[in-house]
Amino acid sequence: MSNTERTELKARRVAFDWSATPLHWLPGDPATTHTINVLHLLLPAGERWFVHVYKQVLPQIRDPELRKDVIGFIGQEAVHSQAHDDVLPHLKRLGLDPTPYTAQVDWFFEKLLGDRTLPPGRPRQWWLMERVALIAAIEHYTAFLGNWVLNAEALDRKGADPVMLDLLRWHGAEEVEHRSVAFDLFMHVDGGYRRRVRTWALAFTALVFLWQRGARFFMENDPTLVDGRAGFREFLRAGRQGVLPTAGSMLRSIPTYLSRDYHPSQECSTAQAVAYLATSPGANGRPQTAGSPAADSSKEAAR
Repeated sequence: MSNTERTELKARRVAFDWSATPLHWLPGDPATTHTINVLHLLLPAGERWFVHVYKQVLPQIRDPELRKDVIGFIGQEAVHSQAHDDVLPHLKRLGLDPTPYTAQVDWFFEKLLGDRTLPPGRPRQWWLMERVALIAAIEHYTAFLGNWVLNAEALDRKGADPVMLDLLRWHGAEEVEHRSVAFDLFMHVDGGYRRRVRTWALAFTALVFLWQRGARFFMENDPTLVDGRAGFREFLRAGRQGVLPTAGSMLRSIPTYLSRDYHPSQECSTAQAVAYLATSPGANGRPQTAGSPAADSSKEAAR
């Protein structure tokens, strides 16, 4: 992270009150609601995995500033995992039990991408570097999504639940804030271009696969829908309306990451992220409900 972009990374004491958040928190649009809700299914296990892997690689970090950033990153990711995990009981109370799907996600991160019984030395180091590179690729997309949600004014215009929107924007702002850490760590301990390309392909494929499965699971199990289905047509429609990223913007992000000159500091705005974090009710431990003055002020900070 360049000096002009560097900011002290810290885990914030967040608080969100879900008591008034409806099942379809984007009014009249269950498909978009549930597409974004997949975050609550993927992130708790995924970010616990990030933390687990990074604790293993900490002894290999020789740069004291990078080590400090990685420790801050670990703290933020742990809070992200817990905050999204806290949404799941609320969904269950509303009649949508996410357990069958979250069990699959847990298996993916804990078993498929978890620690393996490998001999010490090169085999064990190879598997650790593969996972460090995977995290760098995933973080490219979490920063992409964070930047998108900070600027997605269509969600405000559509009347999105302010608590859910604050959760998404707090998380998105922190993803922008620490967007360079995973890539800098990968470049510090390995940096191989072929590994970057290979792990990007795996990360992108896995994210698309898991996301469409999660959206389909939510739509099919939503107790308020008779024949709920998630499809690509709905995704394209939401992109045109600005309530989801467009397919074009997602595709354009691919050559960006694969460029040999890529660095995350070239993307997004740290100043915008920090400004939102300064006023976010949830990020400052002030639970809000729909219609509160704090909800309105946090909307303005995201713009």
